[in-house]
Amino acid sequence: MCSSPLRTWPRLLLWAAVLSATCAFVPSSGSEVVWNVKTDQKLIALTFDDGPNPKYTPQILDILKENQAKATFFVLGQRVRMFPRIVIREVNEGHEIANHTFDHHYLKHVAPEKLKEEIRQTQEAIFEVTEQMPRVFRPPGGFYDQALLDLAREDHFTVVMWSWYQDTKDYRRPGADKIVQTVLSHAHNGDIVLFHDLQGDCSQTVAALKKILPELRKQGFEFVTVSELLSRSKR
Repeated sequence: MCSSPLRTWPRLLLWAAVLSATCAFVPSSGSEVVWNVKTDQKLIALTFDDGPNPKYTPQILDILKENQAKATFFVLGQRVRMFPRIVIREVNEGHEIANHTFDHHYLKHVAPEKLKEEIRQTQEAIFEVTEQMPRVFRPPGGFYDQALLDLAREDHFTVVMWSWYQDTKDYRRPGADKIVQTVLSHAHNGDIVLFHDLQGDCSQTVAALKKILPELRKQGFEFVTVSELLSRSKR
């Protein structure tokens, strides 16, 4: 992986590369929308939405590294362009970069064509920085319809949500202990856990991770990216 930006490429050539890289991916799951993964292995996927955050995402990356954990970051295209070095660090440390639209528009608030434009704009932004193409997409707020699923098939990516009981709601800042309780009291094989490294104060998320990761490691869990979790699913 080359970490240098590709902004000198002509736009048309860049997009041709984007489409080529995208079309090379075949979704790992037979389901149109993934909420969790069936596996008899002690695997968990930690996911972070809405970043990167210039202050807290590096702290999250430090904690992940300390605990030998891989995660999936569902990034916003506009913030990729604002903080490319953080995204490069995520890739270099073995984490997965995933698409979460460009401006965090909810599907119910925008026309299908606008959403399609946002998704592809974000694919391009990520590719410009990392030379990698996201394999998975998560719609903001979890809103999706058939048009979005059709686009997922057309562009060959998998729509990934989260285990319904593993929504930490950390964006509401419920307290670090509440976030810890949510995750630890419901941990199962194949879970997809939802955190945020959104703009603003993510200190409770950081504090919670310092307790969650060591405890789950004691229980024998391995932290993997969403794509790895899908590839190791029980068929």
